[in-house]
Amino acid sequence: MSDRHQLADSDARSGVSDVEAGEPVREKAPRGRRGRRIALIVLLVMVLLAGGGALAGGLYYRSVDKSIERVDAFEGVPEESRPQVEVKGAMNIMILGSDSRDPESTGGSRSDTIILAHLPKDRSSAQLISIPRDTWTAVPKSKEGRGGRDAKINAAYAWGGVPLMVQTVEKFSGVRVDNVAMVDFAGFKEIIDALGGVEIDVEKGFTTNYSLIGTRTFKKGRQTMDGAAALDYARERHAFPDGDFARIRHQQQVIKAILDKAASGGVMTNPAKLNSFVRATSNSVAVDKSLSLVDLAMEMRGLRSGNLTFFTCPVKGTGRVGSESVVFPDPARAKTLFDAVRRDSVPEILAVSGK
Repeated sequence: MSDRHQLADSDARSGVSDVEAGEPVREKAPRGRRGRRIALIVLLVMVLLAGGGALAGGLYYRSVDKSIERVDAFEGVPEESRPQVEVKGAMNIMILGSDSRDPESTGGSRSDTIILAHLPKDRSSAQLISIPRDTWTAVPKSKEGRGGRDAKINAAYAWGGVPLMVQTVEKFSGVRVDNVAMVDFAGFKEIIDALGGVEIDVEKGFTTNYSLIGTRTFKKGRQTMDGAAALDYARERHAFPDGDFARIRHQQQVIKAILDKAASGGVMTNPAKLNSFVRATSNSVAVDKSLSLVDLAMEMRGLRSGNLTFFTCPVKGTGRVGSESVVFPDPARAKTLFDAVRRDSVPEILAVSGK
């Protein structure tokens, strides 16, 4: 993603307006290229695809990798304030999500997703920690002088783009961010349709009034969803007492279902489907300048969804700060979790999460 696109879209994708953030309203620049597709899925699917290891396939995916748009994610991030690397070889990828076509979005706001993905040194598994977008935390001051106070964590993106988001997540977690991937959850629809649908186990029946088709009702139980239905399922939060936490769980379900289907749905054995799938997703992916999806895929070719664990950063609950509805983190439990991530102790990470 170019700096021009990053800065033009930063407020629009943050989930907080300049009015909420206590800053003057700036005129929004027109949206440039189509929203970035689901970079996380590309990363994980390419992990699976790289398992074949054929030279021709490797060359093909390297050509795709070179075409992916790059983000200057660490520009201006002061090295002296960053957490130190404790375990060489372990990797932490910050995944920033938005939904450019969410029917709830008005005035350019977006439903954000923040995930810290930990890849252990031995690359035998992956732990994905969702940080609620309304988490109340300290946001450092951007190089433009914005921020420098407590706010919702996703305000960092409005105030300083990806670099300030890196600083904020590092300050919040104490974990060094090695790489960044940009996500557009609206890309789920095309990804899932390319796979022929996914299997989702709906925990509780509900009706959403925020579907692109008006309303949609989901029945409890396991069912096949096409892209539009899965996207509606992953977006809904109003139908649940725990709101955004339910939305996080559903997004995690859909990500895992996509990975399962990509591994078992004939994508890898059908050259035409494989080419279409990879090309369609990679056209709109954005990652930081140093991340090679192919090299990472080769390292993690044994990863399957059974080795992938999702959970949410520990919180005390929700409340209000002034006029804002916020999520209060649980400092003690969060520190234990992120200390384990920093030390690359997967058993401790899983113990904290209750998995």
